[in-house]
Amino acid sequence: MVFLCLAADSAFASRIIEGRVSTVRDVDTIVVAGTPVRLNGVDGPETSTRIGRDARTFMTRLLRGKTVTCQLNGERTYDRWVGVCFLDGTDIGAIAIANGHALDCRRYSGGRYRNLETPAARSRIQRAQYC
Repeated sequence: MVFLCLAADSAFASRIIEGRVSTVRDVDTIVVAGTPVRLNGVDGPETSTRIGRDARTFMTRLLRGKTVTCQLNGERTYDRWVGVCFLDGTDIGAIAIANGHALDCRRYSGGRYRNLETPAARSRIQRAQYC
């Protein structure tokens, strides 16, 4: 039985998934075709804060019901697969950061979003310690 669980998990390792976004949990976690995906390298505010709720609303308006493509890297965090997702070929994490709803988490992004951070977001969003 353990083998079956491992086989199921490995089905998502380093692969591409495509599907509709059914749920936006917060600015850095979406559910694509039933699969929770944590946007790699995106440091978003918690939904327990007003800015976090505003960020989730932004992402919901941007993504709900739309088809996206995610390149999963094979890593998991809690119940989520980690990956970079695209809407019409544009990196969703980049969209969120450029619109001031999240920050670059350099530890995981390698700094690819660094130049997209807005001054307003830097002053309003507290960067996570692990970033």
